[in-house]
Amino acid sequence: MEISFVLSDSDLNFFRKALKQSRLAVRDADESEIIDAINVVLDEIRQNEPLPDFVSKRIPELESLISMLTDEEWQLPEADRERLLATFIYFADPEDILPDHIPVIGYLDDVIIIELVVRELHHVRVAYEDFCKFRDDYDDEKGKDIDPVIRRDRIDRHRQQMHQRMQRRSAQQQKSKLW
Repeated sequence: MEISFVLSDSDLNFFRKALKQSRLAVRDADESEIIDAINVVLDEIRQNEPLPDFVSKRIPELESLISMLTDEEWQLPEADRERLLATFIYFADPEDILPDHIPVIGYLDDVIIIELVVRELHHVRVAYEDFCKFRDDYDDEKGKDIDPVIRRDRIDRHRQQMHQRMQRRSAQQQKSKLW
C-alpha cells in the first residue's frame, strides 16, 4: 500500500517555522549535550525495530549529518552547524508537532524536518562526502609515516576548496530559486 501526500508551500513554511523555533534554542544549548541527546534518541528508535520504512531510510542520513557536524577536520561553517543543531533539537524533542510515542506516525514530522534539512544542505553533504573520500584516500596512500604537519596542511587546503565549492553551489541554488 502506498500513501502519499503533497506539502504545499504553506505546509513547508509551517515546518520551517518549527525549525526556526528550535534554532532559537540552539543559541542557549550546549552542542555536546545536543549530540548526546540525538544519539540517545537514535538508540531508542533502533530498539523499536522493525521501523516504518519512511523512518528507517532516514536513519543513515541522520547519522551522516551527525558525522558532518562532529568531524573536527571538516569544520562545518557556523550557519550550517546551527541549522543541524536545531534539527537535532527538534528531532530529540518527544513532544514536537506529532508526539513520537504515537505508533507509526509519531516520527512523521521529524522525517519531514530531516528531509527539508537534507535538501537544504545537499551541496554541503556532497562536499563533505568528497572531503571524506579525499582524506581516506590520502591517508591510505601516504600511510602513518606522513608528517602530521604536511597532512594537516593538505587536508586543510582540500577542506577550504570544498567549503568554497559548497558555498558557491548553495548560492547558485538560492539564486535560481528566486527566478
